[in-house]
Order: sequence, then C-alpha cells, then structure tokens
Amino acid sequence: MHSGGVTKTDTAQSAPNDTIKFTPLFGSGEVKLQTTTKAVTPFAGMASFFAWLGALEFPKRAAEVMPFEYRSPNAIAPEQTLLAFISAVVVGASRFAHAGWLRHDKAFHALLGVERFPGEDAIRRFFHRFTQARIEAFWRPLWKWMLELMEVPRAGFSLDLDSTVFSREGNQQGAARGYNPRRAGRKSHHPILAVLAEMPFVLHTWLRPGNTGAGRDVVEFLKEALKILPVGLKIRCVRADSGFFDQKLLGFLEERGLSYIVVARLAGPLKGVLAGIRQWTVVEGGYEVSELRIKLASWNMERRFVVLRERIREGKEAVGRKLLDVPGYTYRVWVTSRTESAVEIWRDYNGRATVEQRIEEMKNDLHADGFCTKAFFATEAAFLGVVLSYNLLSLYQAQVTRQSGYRKPSTMRAAVFVGGAILGRKGRDVVVRLSESWGGLKKHIPLIQQALKTGNPIAPLLARPPTPEEKCSELACGGCSI
Repeated sequence: MHSGGVTKTDTAQSAPNDTIKFTPLFGSGEVKLQTTTKAVTPFAGMASFFAWLGALEFPKRAAEVMPFEYRSPNAIAPEQTLLAFISAVVVGASRFAHAGWLRHDKAFHALLGVERFPGEDAIRRFFHRFTQARIEAFWRPLWKWMLELMEVPRAGFSLDLDSTVFSREGNQQGAARGYNPRRAGRKSHHPILAVLAEMPFVLHTWLRPGNTGAGRDVVEFLKEALKILPVGLKIRCVRADSGFFDQKLLGFLEERGLSYIVVARLAGPLKGVLAGIRQWTVVEGGYEVSELRIKLASWNMERRFVVLRERIREGKEAVGRKLLDVPGYTYRVWVTSRTESAVEIWRDYNGRATVEQRIEEMKNDLHADGFCTKAFFATEAAFLGVVLSYNLLSLYQAQVTRQSGYRKPSTMRAAVFVGGAILGRKGRDVVVRLSESWGGLKKHIPLIQQALKTGNPIAPLLARPPTPEEKCSELACGGCSI
C-alpha cells in the first residue's frame, strides 16, 4: 500500500464493522477506521451551561410564558425546541439546517436530558408560530426575568443604541434595499439594538425593514426598552451615534431625566459654528477640546455641544470629519446633557465602542443574521432566539467562568464547550465519559459546581484584554483553560 492509499479488510461482521486502513500524511504507521456503536459527542463541555440553566429553572420559566402549546401527544415540547435552537446556536450553527449536527448526537441529548431532538423543520415551525403579539407575550417576560438576575452597578448601566445590517437573498418579508455598506444595492433587514455596556447584555431589539433609517421610531423603541427594566435598575447614560441625532429623541431623554451623549450630525449650520471656534484646550496626543451652547433651527431650546479636534499627522489615521474652512484637522462633536468636562465626555463616549463589538460577536460568532425565513415575525423571533442565547452566555460567564473575564462566544466555545465524550452506562445510571485529552472531568467539575450556586445577583462582568497565552488557546480547540 502506498502513502495515502486505503484498503478494506473483509470480515464476517456486517458492513458497518468493516475496517478501513490508511497511511497518515506524516509517519509510516497505519491508522484503522472502524464504526463504533457508542454514542460520541464533541460538545461535552456544554454540561456546565446546561447545569446552570437547570439551576435557574430556565426551562420552567420558558414554559410558563410560552404563548402556545402543541396538541399532538408525539410533539416535542416548545420549550425543548427552544433549548435545542439555543444549543445549536451556542455550538456554532449558522443556519436552521445545521441543527442536524445535534439531532443524531445521542450523548449530547443525554446532557440536555431529552429523548428526541427536533430537526430543522420542527425548529422553523416553532418560530413560524410567532406573531407580533406572541413575541411581546413571550420574549419580553424572559428578558425581565434575566434582568432580575443581575446586580446593578452603583452608578447604573450605560445604555448604548446602535443599528446593523443583515444582508438577505430572496424575497423575505421586510427585506428591502437600504443602506448596506458591504453589499450595496442588496436587500437587507436593519435591526436596532439597545445594549447594556457593563454586563454586556442586549436590553431590547427590533428587526426592521432594510430601508428603515437608523433612528426611525427610536423614541417608541426606547419606551419599550425602559418598560422591561425592573425596579431599581438605573440607566446612568444613553449613548448613540449620529444616526440618532434628533430633537425628538433628545427631548424624550430630557423628559425622562436620562443623561445622554449623542454624536452630532455635521450639517451646514453646525459646520459654520465649528469653524468659528477660537478657544481650544490642548489635551494629550495632539487633541484639542472646546464646548459651546447652540440652539439649532428646528430645536425648542439650546443644548451643550462638546467638540474634539485632532491634527492630521502623517502615519496616523485621524478619526472624524474634515472642514473645508479649517484644513489640517478632523472634528468630532457630541451633544450632551452631562456637566462633566469636555475631556470626560469624550472618554465616556469612547466606551460606546463596545456595542459595535457585541453586534459583531452576535453576527460572526452566533450568526444572528443567518436564521431567516419568509415570514417577518418568524425571522424576528429567530433573531430574538439568538440574542437570548447571547444574553444567557453573558450571564453564564459572569457567574460560572468569572475568573477568566468576559470572552466572546467563539472563544467560550473553543475553551469550554468543545470537548469529546462517550455515552455509556454503569448499572442503571447513564454515564457520559469525558475525554481526558480535552481536560476530562477535572476541567469541568469546578464549572458545574459554580453553575449550581444560585441565589446571589450576578455582578456585571467587564471585558479585559486577552493574554498571549489565551490568544494561542483560542486556536487550540479543546485547550484546558477555563
């Protein structure tokens, strides 16, 4: 047999027990491939996540607010279908069809505690049962329940507003041509999100048609978001980019007594005012700051503006907009109700950059834009299912793997959830034997023990920069870091 070739060894056994031998790419020895009747899973690390959900009685919570039930005695319970979808999302599915990864994984079913795992059609039918009224009846109470698990920072949470684009192929309801920076001219959906920066946690979201402007109906959106907040959860500041620069929003925030920092849209009149500023305060790094109070033509009052300008330098990309009347600088401008110094306002707003990271994590790691159906509200329900998965992962990390700091979902998948195991029995007990080469039971015992500790509010978990060792471990699936 030559390198890379294969041979088949005939036996008296049935075909599934035949042996295939081949020479690996490196080395001179042979490797034999055979079928095993034992159930094997690559996702044994999900045990602590399931233990945590069980300790919180999440299946019971979901069943209590489920707006429909199945009449067939053979149907899989709706809350089990939801958990199946969340499981598929967490382990890396990017389409409904990928639920098939888990449908035949009997060892994974044992960890989840189900006899049958729904296929992609059953999961689609589950989301197709959602109307707008059922979305309000089901998802909003779940959000309130999750928020009640959280410990509120002394200063309160920062609430960051943003929108994103989900490119679409086909004629799905709500898919329309609008702003699409990556695929200009293609149809899309245009979700809006409100994110609590310190946890991180998506407080509220809407799926919207692709031709909807970023700030359209943002006041109604915020009204819904604030209704979800439990008593005692304080919002310290609302932050948003120029897509939300609107008198109606600012007035609403002032009426509610909510502090805000919003990027100003540099339209004609405002550009002229900026060009006339003469007093600047120099700060570190080649920046200068100033401030002024302006009442724009469409406004009912004057408001405070904070201005930052940066000198354009060779070899350094300057962020901001240029003014023809003041060459050599770029400008960034915020309108704010806050009273701190201009430098503090600038630094505070820089913290909003995390909302863009969170959206990218949901799109790249959990494929929030991948679960799409023809029906608009079914697509929105599936999107909410992904966002629910993201929030649960954030809360899980804050309680169970807190010592490692916040890690994005794909890192959690590689470092914790991926791990080989074999399903077996010991007497009457079902046993899942975790592979020692993936860390074994020793790796997961402290996680499961921590997952079972409930009762205390879950404190916010701030992100920290990864160490060089952790960057390497992300590439080494099954590494034993937790």
